[in-house]
Amino acid sequence: MMTSFFDQFASPSFLGVPLISVAIALPWIMFPTPPARWVNNRVITLQTWFINRFTNQLLLPLNVGGHKWALLLTSLMIFLITINMLGLLPYTFTPTTQLSLNMGFAVPLWLATVIIGMRNQPTVALGHLLPEGTPIPLIPVLIIIETISLFIRPLALGVRLTANLTAGHLLIQLIATAVFVLLPMMPTVAILTATVLFLLTLLEVAVAMIQAYVFVLLLSLYLQENV
Repeated sequence: MMTSFFDQFASPSFLGVPLISVAIALPWIMFPTPPARWVNNRVITLQTWFINRFTNQLLLPLNVGGHKWALLLTSLMIFLITINMLGLLPYTFTPTTQLSLNMGFAVPLWLATVIIGMRNQPTVALGHLLPEGTPIPLIPVLIIIETISLFIRPLALGVRLTANLTAGHLLIQLIATAVFVLLPMMPTVAILTATVLFLLTLLEVAVAMIQAYVFVLLLSLYLQENV
């Protein structure tokens, strides 16, 4: 029974070809392309307003050097939100429940921020490994601890996104299974459970958006330390 609960996180395949590539490419097809007109429709206007607001909020603490990342971070945010939201639909697959995909996003972007810091301001970047005013006997220990915490950052990014989405999907499936089991025997309890399922689904919609925002926000904070 428990194996069937985790089957939803297995990458589907058709004729031996993994369909995760289709799930990754689908969000970009769904976004409307702005036409070459002065007046756009409401969907384009809302999409443009959301992107502008998010970009301004994201780049607010960054200096001019970090503004080069605006297109990358905004695109990643929209991509993650769309994938997470599509994964809440029935009979769909959520690629961001795969740790390998999330680590594929987290590790290169984190490494890029570290390389930028070591190239532009190596003294400041290395200074983060040793807080100012540290007693001399604690210097070796603190350097080791700060180095470990630095290399844990991409792992924390990927695991956070994977764990939150996986836990939410498991809870939805468990409660939905309980509704179907209780419906013939205790209809009243089944209705109450279905209400909990509806509220949990709304919560998962919020989690899908918040986790995408947190992923990109933490990347921008890592970038802020190195530009």
